[in-house]
Amino acid sequence: MTLGRLPPLNPLRAFEATARHGSVTAAARELNVTHGAISHQIKALEATLDVRLFERGAQRLKLTAQGALLLPTISKAFEDIATATALMKRPTTKGELTVTCVPALLSLWLIPRMNQFTEQYPDIRLTLIATNEAHHLQSPDVDVCVLYGDGKWSDCWSRLWSTLKLFPVASPTLLNSRPLRSVRDLRNHVLLHGDDGREWNTWLAAADATDLARGAQHFMSDARLSTEAALYGQGVSLGDTITASNLIAKGELIVPFDLTVPANDAFHVACRNEVRNAPIVKVFIDWFFASLETDTITEPQTSARRIIRRRNGKISAPERVAAPPSIPTTRAKRPDRTQKRRAKADIR
Repeated sequence: MTLGRLPPLNPLRAFEATARHGSVTAAARELNVTHGAISHQIKALEATLDVRLFERGAQRLKLTAQGALLLPTISKAFEDIATATALMKRPTTKGELTVTCVPALLSLWLIPRMNQFTEQYPDIRLTLIATNEAHHLQSPDVDVCVLYGDGKWSDCWSRLWSTLKLFPVASPTLLNSRPLRSVRDLRNHVLLHGDDGREWNTWLAAADATDLARGAQHFMSDARLSTEAALYGQGVSLGDTITASNLIAKGELIVPFDLTVPANDAFHVACRNEVRNAPIVKVFIDWFFASLETDTITEPQTSARRIIRRRNGKISAPERVAAPPSIPTTRAKRPDRTQKRRAKADIR
């Protein structure tokens, strides 16, 4: 089959980027050319095709019927070219793979499972970077990003990995020296923040304790640091159902209350569209999701039947402090009668 003469490549790229962004300025920034160069290339394409592709005059460029007809085909063609190029450069499951990951998830979930990945793919060398910066999605030096956020990142492939529930955690050593009989006792503890304070505010609101007089507080750049501070007995932090689960199971952290709240955001896996189908990227993403599915992740308090009670149609805080999960005898003694009485204390 003989193809007709195709339009030149650069005008097609200028058209696709401008249509996708709805802005000549944004397209020029993406393609690293001037605003005038993009406008010139679009006019050249319209002259070649003898049609108008955009309706001028509005603040945001709007496609004409002919432009809307052309865009899906052009976008898919560029994506197919980029995918084929990535497959040519990385056609196997061998070599180096660079992954950025949320610091807490990297330290407390991914690194403990690295051996499982290495056993399946011994020829892949991992470079792991602790960060939650979404700008790495556009870096050619990064293959996969595991991010905590709302998932609304443009010009990339992304998929929800896991939602989270948040709850206070503390070390057994701290609670043995300074018990938490009720939510009100938090005023006698240092609150450890892995964000700007919003997550603790959300939990305290659910516990009907927004008026709680707070003592010392420490703010840290991410949840990994606040969790580590809690492990060292420096205060009470907010754990989650993913990163804190192993520490709770081993008795290194205690969950003093049977109240959880949904996190504002979630974990997502993302990468550039052109590398999504590269074998070395695909096997890591598939393994990452499969590992979560095989994990046994339970609620932090197996003894608590109800997290929140309802009275008169309103959500109220739990009426009791849930008993902490069992701790191996090598880490802590069995709770004495005083501790058992404390576990039944009302939240007031």
